[in-house]
Amino acid sequence: MKICSLASGSKGNCLYLETGETRVLIDVGLSLRETVLRMEAAGIDAAAVDAVLVSHEHIDHIRSAGAFGRRFKVPVLASHLVCGKADKYLHKTRRIEFESGCRFEFRDLSIDPFPITHDACDPVGFVIESVEGRCGSATDLGIVTRLVMEKLRGCRFLNLESNHDVEMLMNGPYPWELKQRIKSRHGHLSNEESLALLHELAHGDLRALVMAHLSEVNNHPDHVVRTTGAFLSGQNLCAPWIVIGDQYKAGPLMEI
Repeated sequence: MKICSLASGSKGNCLYLETGETRVLIDVGLSLRETVLRMEAAGIDAAAVDAVLVSHEHIDHIRSAGAFGRRFKVPVLASHLVCGKADKYLHKTRRIEFESGCRFEFRDLSIDPFPITHDACDPVGFVIESVEGRCGSATDLGIVTRLVMEKLRGCRFLNLESNHDVEMLMNGPYPWELKQRIKSRHGHLSNEESLALLHELAHGDLRALVMAHLSEVNNHPDHVVRTTGAFLSGQNLCAPWIVIGDQYKAGPLMEI
Protein backbone atom coordinates (compact mmCIF):
# COMPACT_ATOMS: atom_id res chain seq x y z
CA MET A 1 0.00 0.00 0.00
CA LYS A 2 1.30 3.45 -0.96
CA ILE A 3 -0.01 6.77 0.28
CA CYS A 4 0.90 10.39 -0.41
CA SER A 5 -0.58 13.66 0.85
CA LEU A 6 -0.44 15.85 -2.24
CA ALA A 7 -2.06 18.87 -0.56
CA SER A 8 -3.74 19.61 2.74
CA GLY A 9 -5.29 22.85 3.95
CA SER A 10 -7.90 25.48 3.22
CA LYS A 11 -6.46 26.22 -0.25
CA GLY A 12 -6.77 22.63 -1.49
CA ASN A 13 -6.75 18.99 -0.39
CA CYS A 14 -5.71 15.83 -2.23
CA LEU A 15 -4.64 12.40 -0.94
CA TYR A 16 -3.28 9.57 -3.11
CA LEU A 17 -3.84 5.90 -2.22
CA GLU A 18 -2.46 2.91 -4.10
CA THR A 19 -3.10 -0.78 -3.48
CA GLY A 20 -1.98 -3.75 -5.54
CA GLU A 21 -4.69 -3.26 -8.15
CA THR A 22 -6.15 0.21 -7.66
CA ARG A 23 -5.05 3.83 -7.47
CA VAL A 24 -7.41 6.56 -6.24
CA LEU A 25 -7.35 10.21 -5.28
CA ILE A 26 -9.38 11.31 -2.28
CA ASP A 27 -10.50 14.85 -3.20
CA VAL A 28 -8.89 17.08 -5.81
CA GLY A 29 -8.98 20.58 -4.39
CA LEU A 30 -6.06 21.98 -6.39
CA SER A 31 -6.08 23.06 -10.00
CA LEU A 32 -5.70 20.20 -12.46
CA ARG A 33 -2.28 21.45 -13.53
CA GLU A 34 -0.99 21.72 -9.97
CA THR A 35 -2.39 18.29 -9.07
CA VAL A 36 -0.55 16.64 -11.97
CA LEU A 37 2.67 18.54 -11.18
CA ARG A 38 2.62 17.40 -7.56
CA MET A 39 1.95 13.83 -8.60
CA GLU A 40 4.93 13.97 -10.94
CA ALA A 41 7.08 15.42 -8.15
CA ALA A 42 6.10 12.49 -5.92
CA GLY A 43 6.79 9.92 -8.65
CA ILE A 44 3.11 9.14 -9.25
CA ASP A 45 1.64 8.59 -12.73
CA ALA A 46 -1.59 10.58 -12.95
CA ALA A 47 -2.68 8.57 -15.98
CA ALA A 48 -2.65 5.38 -13.87
CA VAL A 49 -5.29 6.66 -11.41
CA ASP A 50 -8.52 4.63 -11.52
CA ALA A 51 -10.96 6.98 -9.77
CA VAL A 52 -11.48 10.12 -7.72
CA LEU A 53 -13.31 9.93 -4.39
CA VAL A 54 -15.03 13.11 -3.16
CA SER A 55 -15.69 13.73 0.53
CA HIS A 56 -17.87 16.83 0.10
CA GLU A 57 -18.57 19.72 -2.23
CA HIS A 58 -16.44 22.53 -0.77
CA ILE A 59 -14.10 23.96 -3.40
CA ASP A 60 -10.91 23.07 -1.52
CA HIS A 61 -11.91 19.41 -1.94
CA ILE A 62 -13.68 19.31 -5.30
CA ARG A 63 -12.15 22.11 -7.42
CA SER A 64 -10.68 19.82 -10.11
CA ALA A 65 -12.33 16.48 -9.38
CA GLY A 66 -14.40 16.69 -12.54
CA ALA A 67 -11.54 18.08 -14.63
CA PHE A 68 -9.29 15.22 -13.53
CA GLY A 69 -11.99 12.68 -14.34
CA ARG A 70 -12.55 14.16 -17.80
CA ARG A 71 -8.82 14.50 -18.56
CA PHE A 72 -7.93 10.94 -17.58
CA LYS A 73 -11.29 9.32 -18.37
CA VAL A 74 -11.90 7.95 -14.88
CA PRO A 75 -15.05 8.07 -12.75
CA VAL A 76 -15.70 10.44 -9.88
CA LEU A 77 -17.21 8.66 -6.87
CA ALA A 78 -19.42 10.94 -4.77
CA SER A 79 -22.67 10.82 -2.87
CA HIS A 80 -25.93 11.49 -4.71
CA LEU A 81 -26.43 14.74 -2.80
CA VAL A 82 -22.91 15.97 -3.54
CA CYS A 83 -23.30 15.13 -7.24
CA GLY A 84 -26.42 17.30 -7.33
CA LYS A 85 -24.89 20.15 -5.38
CA ALA A 86 -21.61 20.20 -7.32
CA ASP A 87 -22.85 19.65 -10.85
CA LYS A 88 -20.88 22.68 -12.14
CA TYR A 89 -17.65 20.89 -11.14
CA LEU A 90 -18.70 17.43 -12.30
CA HIS A 91 -20.51 18.13 -15.56
CA LYS A 92 -19.67 15.75 -18.41
CA THR A 93 -17.84 13.54 -15.93
CA ARG A 94 -18.62 9.86 -15.46
CA ARG A 95 -20.00 9.54 -11.95
CA ILE A 96 -20.53 6.64 -9.59
CA GLU A 97 -22.91 7.69 -6.86
CA PHE A 98 -22.83 6.21 -3.38
CA GLU A 99 -24.94 6.68 -0.27
CA SER A 100 -23.39 7.95 2.92
CA GLY A 101 -23.24 5.12 5.45
CA CYS A 102 -23.41 2.36 2.83
CA ARG A 103 -20.28 0.34 2.05
CA PHE A 104 -19.59 -0.38 -1.63
CA GLU A 105 -16.98 -2.15 -3.74
CA PHE A 106 -14.72 -0.60 -6.36
CA ARG A 107 -12.22 -2.92 -8.05
CA ASP A 108 -10.28 -4.57 -5.20
CA LEU A 109 -11.35 -1.94 -2.65
CA SER A 110 -14.12 -2.02 -0.09
CA ILE A 111 -15.07 1.62 0.55
CA ASP A 112 -17.09 2.74 3.56
CA PRO A 113 -18.17 6.41 3.33
CA PHE A 114 -19.31 7.31 6.84
CA PRO A 115 -21.13 10.54 7.78
CA ILE A 116 -19.32 13.32 9.61
CA THR A 117 -20.41 16.72 10.92
CA HIS A 118 -19.41 19.69 8.74
CA ASP A 119 -21.21 22.62 7.11
CA ALA A 120 -21.57 20.84 3.76
CA CYS A 121 -24.56 19.05 2.21
CA ASP A 122 -23.46 15.42 2.76
CA PRO A 123 -19.89 15.25 4.14
CA VAL A 124 -18.21 11.89 4.67
CA GLY A 125 -14.99 10.35 5.86
CA PHE A 126 -13.68 7.18 4.25
CA VAL A 127 -12.49 3.81 5.44
CA ILE A 128 -10.90 1.89 2.56
CA GLU A 129 -9.96 -1.77 2.85
CA SER A 130 -8.05 -4.14 0.59
CA VAL A 131 -6.04 -7.31 1.11
CA GLU A 132 -3.15 -4.99 2.05
CA GLY A 133 -4.96 -3.53 5.02
CA ARG A 134 -7.31 -0.85 6.25
CA CYS A 135 -6.86 2.92 6.02
CA GLY A 136 -9.02 5.85 7.08
CA SER A 137 -9.45 9.53 6.29
CA ALA A 138 -11.44 12.03 8.33
CA THR A 139 -10.98 15.76 7.82
CA ASP A 140 -13.39 18.71 7.95
CA LEU A 141 -15.36 17.49 10.93
CA GLY A 142 -16.57 19.64 13.79
CA ILE A 143 -16.82 16.90 16.39
CA VAL A 144 -15.71 13.32 16.86
CA THR A 145 -18.85 11.24 17.04
CA ARG A 146 -18.94 7.69 18.37
CA LEU A 147 -19.51 6.56 14.78
CA VAL A 148 -16.33 8.29 13.58
CA MET A 149 -14.37 6.69 16.40
CA GLU A 150 -15.68 3.21 15.69
CA LYS A 151 -15.24 3.44 11.92
CA LEU A 152 -11.58 4.47 12.16
CA ARG A 153 -10.47 1.71 14.52
CA GLY A 154 -7.88 -0.78 13.31
CA CYS A 155 -6.43 1.30 10.47
CA ARG A 156 -2.81 0.90 9.34
CA PHE A 157 -2.92 4.44 7.97
CA LEU A 158 -4.87 7.50 9.14
CA ASN A 159 -5.39 10.92 7.58
CA LEU A 160 -6.68 12.97 10.53
CA GLU A 161 -7.60 16.62 10.83
CA SER A 162 -5.65 18.73 13.31
CA ASN A 163 -6.82 22.14 12.22
CA HIS A 164 -6.14 24.67 14.95
CA ASP A 165 -4.70 25.47 18.33
CA VAL A 166 -7.61 26.87 20.35
CA GLU A 167 -5.56 29.60 22.01
CA MET A 168 -4.06 30.73 18.71
CA LEU A 169 -7.51 30.76 17.10
CA MET A 170 -9.18 32.77 19.86
CA ASN A 171 -6.32 35.28 20.10
CA GLY A 172 -5.79 35.46 16.35
CA PRO A 173 -6.94 37.86 13.63
CA TYR A 174 -10.04 36.04 12.37
CA PRO A 175 -13.41 37.80 12.84
CA TRP A 176 -15.52 36.44 15.70
CA GLU A 177 -18.07 34.82 13.38
CA LEU A 178 -15.36 32.79 11.64
CA LYS A 179 -13.82 31.75 14.97
CA GLN A 180 -17.22 30.51 16.09
CA ARG A 181 -17.74 28.63 12.82
CA ILE A 182 -14.37 26.88 13.13
CA LYS A 183 -15.01 25.90 16.77
CA SER A 184 -18.58 24.76 16.13
CA ARG A 185 -19.94 21.23 15.75
CA HIS A 186 -19.84 21.80 11.97
CA GLY A 187 -16.35 23.32 11.75
CA HIS A 188 -12.91 21.80 12.28
CA LEU A 189 -11.09 19.73 14.91
CA SER A 190 -8.59 21.36 17.24
CA ASN A 191 -5.21 19.81 18.03
CA GLU A 192 -6.54 18.68 21.40
CA GLU A 193 -9.61 17.04 19.86
CA SER A 194 -7.45 15.31 17.27
CA LEU A 195 -5.15 13.89 19.96
CA ALA A 196 -8.16 12.71 21.96
CA LEU A 197 -9.34 10.82 18.88
CA LEU A 198 -5.87 9.42 18.29
CA HIS A 199 -5.86 8.20 21.90
CA GLU A 200 -8.78 5.95 20.98
CA LEU A 201 -7.33 4.84 17.64
CA ALA A 202 -3.62 4.27 18.32
CA HIS A 203 -2.59 0.62 18.18
CA GLY A 204 0.51 -1.42 17.54
CA ASP A 205 -0.10 -1.88 13.81
CA LEU A 206 -0.58 1.83 13.00
CA ARG A 207 2.12 2.42 10.40
CA ALA A 208 1.62 5.97 9.12
CA LEU A 209 -0.24 9.09 10.13
CA VAL A 210 -0.94 12.32 8.25
CA MET A 211 -1.98 15.24 10.42
CA ALA A 212 -4.14 17.16 7.97
CA HIS A 213 -5.83 20.47 7.23
CA LEU A 214 -3.63 22.58 9.53
CA SER A 215 -4.55 26.24 9.62
CA GLU A 216 -1.75 28.50 8.36
CA VAL A 217 -2.87 31.22 10.80
CA ASN A 218 -4.07 29.31 13.85
CA ASN A 219 -1.63 26.40 14.10
CA HIS A 220 2.02 25.49 13.68
CA PRO A 221 3.43 22.26 12.20
CA ASP A 222 6.23 22.03 14.78
CA HIS A 223 3.70 22.11 17.60
CA VAL A 224 1.59 19.36 16.01
CA VAL A 225 4.63 17.14 15.36
CA ARG A 226 5.91 17.64 18.92
CA THR A 227 2.62 16.97 20.69
CA THR A 228 1.62 14.05 18.44
CA GLY A 229 5.05 12.42 18.70
CA ALA A 230 5.11 12.86 22.47
CA PHE A 231 1.64 11.38 22.80
CA LEU A 232 2.48 8.30 20.73
CA SER A 233 5.76 7.77 22.58
CA GLY A 234 3.81 7.82 25.82
CA GLN A 235 1.61 4.99 24.55
CA ASN A 236 4.64 2.65 24.32
CA LEU A 237 3.88 2.00 20.65
CA CYS A 238 6.25 1.68 17.75
CA ALA A 239 6.24 5.24 16.43
CA PRO A 240 4.35 5.43 13.12
CA TRP A 241 5.51 7.57 10.24
CA ILE A 242 4.12 11.03 11.10
CA VAL A 243 3.68 13.50 8.24
CA ILE A 244 2.24 17.00 8.40
CA GLY A 245 -0.02 17.59 5.42
CA ASP A 246 1.48 20.51 3.51
CA GLN A 247 -0.50 23.12 1.61
CA TYR A 248 2.24 23.95 -0.89
CA LYS A 249 4.02 20.72 -1.77
CA ALA A 250 3.50 16.97 -1.92
CA GLY A 251 4.63 14.91 1.03
CA PRO A 252 6.61 11.68 0.75
CA LEU A 253 5.19 8.66 -1.06
CA MET A 254 4.86 6.32 1.92
CA GLU A 255 4.89 2.55 1.44
CA ILE A 256 3.38 0.74 4.40
